[in-house]
Amino acid sequence: MKADEEKVSSDANHSQEGESPDMPKDPDAHLSEEQKAEVERKLIWRLDWMLLPWLSFLYLMAFLDRTNIGNAKIAGLQKELGLTIPSYNATLTIFFVSYAVFEPLTNILLKKLRPSIFLPIIMVLWGASMLGMGFVKNWSGLMAARWFLGLAEAGLFPGVNYYLSCWYKRSEFGVRAAIFFSAAAISGSFGGLLAAAIENMDGIAGIAGWAWIFILEGLLTILVGIASFWMVYDFPDQARFLSDDDRARVIRRLRSDQQASANHESFQMTYFWQALRDWKTWLGMVIYMGCDMPLYAFSLFLPTIISNLGWNTSVVRAQLMSVPPYAAAAILTVAIGFLADRTRARGLCNICVSVLGVAGFAMLLGSESPAVQYAGTFLAALGIYPCIANTITWVANNVEGVYKRGVVLGFVIGWGNLNGIVSSNIYFHDPRYPEGHGVIAAYLALFLLGGSVLMTILLRLENRRRQRGERDHWVEGLSQTEIEKLGDQRPDFLYTV
Repeated sequence: MKADEEKVSSDANHSQEGESPDMPKDPDAHLSEEQKAEVERKLIWRLDWMLLPWLSFLYLMAFLDRTNIGNAKIAGLQKELGLTIPSYNATLTIFFVSYAVFEPLTNILLKKLRPSIFLPIIMVLWGASMLGMGFVKNWSGLMAARWFLGLAEAGLFPGVNYYLSCWYKRSEFGVRAAIFFSAAAISGSFGGLLAAAIENMDGIAGIAGWAWIFILEGLLTILVGIASFWMVYDFPDQARFLSDDDRARVIRRLRSDQQASANHESFQMTYFWQALRDWKTWLGMVIYMGCDMPLYAFSLFLPTIISNLGWNTSVVRAQLMSVPPYAAAAILTVAIGFLADRTRARGLCNICVSVLGVAGFAMLLGSESPAVQYAGTFLAALGIYPCIANTITWVANNVEGVYKRGVVLGFVIGWGNLNGIVSSNIYFHDPRYPEGHGVIAAYLALFLLGGSVLMTILLRLENRRRQRGERDHWVEGLSQTEIEKLGDQRPDFLYTV
């Protein structure tokens, strides 16, 4: 009898402490539910202000630096270096080769070196590559600079998404990822405005306006990278801005959300092979390529598309007209992130938004009216940008474990960016670009829309199997520690659909 009482007492204590024996002590155990909710609200607010503004600014700089070649092209880069259409497209392609090849490795390096070291270093390196692009004299020099730019930038986007997933619950991550990625759309607006202003420096110190775009933006990136040594923080168990109580709160929140993000895992090849064997990795790669290739094609060629609409637009006006579609995309990206977090229907959000993109490129293909085509650029942007952040969040939500999630995100994002090679080689026949718009519409319809429908169906079916107890045999005979190591393969882990 006494033994039974002790067991009940032990179980009660375990339940009070959390779902796992190594759950950190609850610093708010003495508070009421209303007081706990208020403490948590203030904690999330603090995390948002400490993490999101600077990280979003870093991605704004990254996207600006990788796509400003489109602004430089219509400002005289192509003419001065004597680039043909194939040679110009090759300079776009070479970026994606190095970017995609090294991306799957970067999240492991991020975990090993710590975010506060890894992210500032790669930023200074890609700023130096961007600066070098302002002094190239021929196509070979431009190709070399773009190669190193892709290599250095490879760690930021997958790294930050992985990093943020280690701070927030699955139901909170989507809108944060959307805010972070909206910086890409904002950079499109900002890039057009900035390029229009910098072009006025044409001839200063004997340097062309297109070169000044690279030089000034490269210098700014280097300065921001140096500042990032103080502005980027480490993971929750090491972040210096957290008190001991706040650190315990963050870790407890993650553990209660079926995440092992705060655990001290050491890298093992097991996590790599788990990621490769997971069907969600491969289908996630298909979905992400369906929005990532269109993203790069759109951002790299939008200034050229607008300048060829037939309105006799000047270079500066074409730069400025590229601003509104990006601004609209930034707003919808955050709105979809908020909606998907509330409804947890990430697949349905992808499906609905992708239809806008297909309609936009259909307008660009089917109409000769400049006004209709310009309206099509709005729908195209609205149908692409929100799906990037939503897809990354969807993948991250459905993978548990620090290193496995990092490897999966690396593969998904790396494969998507490798398809940037396609985006660099489909725009040839101006002013209508039928091949380019057609290929993008196909990517959106087949891979983004079709892949999202398939993923949604498969995840719903698997959740039903788990709820019916058909996967319970996976944990028979296993200890609690062994069950936790199963990650998202635990029978009680329900996928976000």
